[in-house]
Amino acid sequence: MKKISIMLMIASLAFLTACNNGQKINGHTSKTAFKSVKILKNRLLPENRIEFEVAFWTIRDDIKDDKQFLSTVDGKTPEEIIAIAKEIYQQRKTAGVQEYTQYKTWEEMITRFGRERLEQDNRKSTKKESSQE
Repeated sequence: MKKISIMLMIASLAFLTACNNGQKINGHTSKTAFKSVKILKNRLLPENRIEFEVAFWTIRDDIKDDKQFLSTVDGKTPEEIIAIAKEIYQQRKTAGVQEYTQYKTWEEMITRFGRERLEQDNRKSTKKESSQE
């Protein structure tokens, strides 16, 4: 009986750990990081997906070294990734980087990326419909 109790407790702890890590990026390798980002993105509300995706790639663009990048994103939640990217955005905007100075805020930049993505999706669906006729 004692063995069964211990095994159940270990199984419960393993399950809780797995569930908790399901909301974080696995940055052990590039492959696991990209896979976990894809899974996390699909779990987010549609209106938060683009912000998370842009944030992740903003960090990747900022940190060229693979080990340092993976160490930075490992174990982070989407909210933490967005917070890091907002800091990078502000640093780049303050430094006068053209791609960032054209936006007043991070939110404005994300809104524009969202519109552009929507336009791309609309063009893709229009092309598919035209080719099926």
